[in-house]
Amino acid sequence: MKKVKFTVAIDAPREKVWNVLWNDDTYKKWTSVFSEGSKAVSDWKEGSKIHFLDANNNGMYSMISKYVDNETMNFTHIGNIKNGEEQPQDETTQSWSGCTENYLLTDASGGTLLSVEMDMTEEFINYFNEKFPLALDFVKKLAEA
Repeated sequence: MKKVKFTVAIDAPREKVWNVLWNDDTYKKWTSVFSEGSKAVSDWKEGSKIHFLDANNNGMYSMISKYVDNETMNFTHIGNIKNGEEQPQDETTQSWSGCTENYLLTDASGGTLLSVEMDMTEEFINYFNEKFPLALDFVKKLAEA
């Protein structure tokens, strides 16, 4: 397991960046970089489950392990979802279950520094090294608009 980090400076206040990240409409836009039709289903409260889904209702489920409005959103990934149903743990999911994905927004030079730190298995490092900067650039464009 490796920890990777992505950052982007955004010329917008933290509140606007936060809304772009987690508002249903804009979330679907910036996460389309990973999979067209992506969505997240949750009540967005600390301790709650969240379903990260593609257009076919496949994806993964996680827990919101930390939530501080306009500052921090941390996810702990648990398992896979197929056809909208949480799947039991298997050998594959056990290899990454418990991995984290952490978003941190800090004030920087009149704007916001968005940092994302993720635990990652070797098989996904190249994919996320390619896609995550594109996704964060999309967040930047939406927040600065």
